[in-house]
Amino acid sequence: MKFGAHVSIAGSIELSIKRAMVIGCDTFQIFTRNPRSWIAKELTEDVISKFRNSILESNLWPIYAHMPYLPNIASPETEMWNKSIFHLKEELVRCDSLKIPYIIMHLGSLKGAKKEKGISNIIKALNKVFKNYRGKCVILLENTTGKDGSLGSSIEDICDIISRIKKQEKIGFCLDTCHAFASGYDLRKSEVITEILNGIDECVGLNKLLSIHCNDSKFDLGSGRDRHEHIGLGSIGETGFKALLGDKRLRKVPFVCETPVDERRDDKGNIEYLRQLLKKI
Repeated sequence: MKFGAHVSIAGSIELSIKRAMVIGCDTFQIFTRNPRSWIAKELTEDVISKFRNSILESNLWPIYAHMPYLPNIASPETEMWNKSIFHLKEELVRCDSLKIPYIIMHLGSLKGAKKEKGISNIIKALNKVFKNYRGKCVILLENTTGKDGSLGSSIEDICDIISRIKKQEKIGFCLDTCHAFASGYDLRKSEVITEILNGIDECVGLNKLLSIHCNDSKFDLGSGRDRHEHIGLGSIGETGFKALLGDKRLRKVPFVCETPVDERRDDKGNIEYLRQLLKKI
């Protein structure tokens, strides 16, 4: 199995590769830009070249980019919807230039609109983004806790959206364990994991599940709280992660940690914990 973490691009984006290698990643995730700003720092030819060459020299693969937080393709507001589409297209171009194969994104917030309208806006936006897109990057939709009107807490809804995208080769799914647990999926039970995977398989095919955001939860089942915890130290606990790692259908899906870094454990520690846990199964 491949394990990794979200790593910083501070200083320059190619430094993320060295950071990923130092903590023992097989795979890793980055933001290609400031995630809380509409303004993206330009990727120069020198930066692009250094990043691509460093990837070729490493054994790290695949690489994931995460979309910034501000775009909202579910928005009922036309200006925000169009602006979000523009920036999603921009991020696809950035990832293609860096040869990053996947972008992970949240579905967005309803902002007072009905759920059906938000889902319709997402489908229209993605089909519009892909209409004239000739690049290779694939967008992965990530499940959320459903807090504050955000869409995506239902895995069934995400699969339904994926099934309605015209360019099927450009769309996939990222399962976040903390978000799933917070929205009511009890991952401590192997039968729940089986039900989730069977549902994905029946709707869009398990080949669409291309990343696991591997995070424990600080809060209890169904809390709706998006607070990540070290693997095995939260409410999902060792039982839940053993159940996840024990399902052989997930053995080829990369696990990427977005866990805290504190006095108890760091990214390297969480990756090693997962590797040791796998050996016990």
